[in-house]
Amino acid sequence: MVGKVSKKPAKGAMSETTKTKTPSQLIDARINELDDWRGETLARVRALIKQALPKVVEEWKWRGVPCWYHDGLVCTGETYKSVVKLTFAKGAALKDPSRLFNASLEGNTRRAIDIHEGDEIDATAFKALIRAAAASNN
Repeated sequence: MVGKVSKKPAKGAMSETTKTKTPSQLIDARINELDDWRGETLARVRALIKQALPKVVEEWKWRGVPCWYHDGLVCTGETYKSVVKLTFAKGAALKDPSRLFNASLEGNTRRAIDIHEGDEIDATAFKALIRAAAASNN
């Protein structure tokens, strides 16, 4: 976008702003910073996670990865150039009748959902998977 100035800190650096904002504020900032389909997608899955688990706790880990916790880690929300990746900590143990998991399928513990530009999210199936992931933490 012409005229837009990036205010991101150098990769690996922690800005003063990062030190003073809450995890939820940092996730808001990441969504706004992306300013494209990835931001929209991250905002959409975040809203679905909050609908599925109203008491979910948001965290900001590993120098910039949004994470959602409910009695343990439910999933992370990483953004890459061509994908928004939702990695479920205990995904291999979860039933996935709607076959949402489409990445990291070879591991014994984690599973992931890679969302590409234009992909639709089955909200009902996604929220059920989020609830199952939270239940697996008990």
